Amino acid sequence: MSESLHLSYTVDGSDFTGAGRASAAMKRILREIGVDMDTIRRCSICMYEGEINMVIHANGGTADVYIDENGVKIVLCDEGPGIEDVERAMQEGFSTAEQGVRDLGFGAGMGLPNMKRYSDEMAIETEVGRGTTVTMTVHFPKGGGDEP
Repeated sequence: MSESLHLSYTVDGSDFTGAGRASAAMKRILREIGVDMDTIRRCSICMYEGEINMVIHANGGTADVYIDENGVKIVLCDEGPGIEDVERAMQEGFSTAEQGVRDLGFGAGMGLPNMKRYSDEMAIETEVGRGTTVTMTVHFPKGGGDEP
């Protein structure tokens, strides 16, 4: 891939059924340009978990995806309440989701841990009362394969 590609999505914060549209659209594009299936799977998990977090906690946000010869960078940005304790939020099972969200099957406290697990790099910038930006990178495999 000689040129980088930028994809941009809006995540509707009031629509649990629509959460996943951005990850599905990104997945389709990654397939079309010939990205290997493991990278697509990892990117899709990262994006979906981020979308769900934005719906649950932040009333939506934006998802920008940058694809170049090295890999895929996903930048999720919201203007929600921010994360009070990032270290605690990174613990599997910790969740601040309300019971109604949990009753829908969301808010199990695996979003940020899964995003960390399936990305090669992850950074969280957050300010309480102002919002959160999560940046994740998934590198393409080196040497052969289906890389673009």
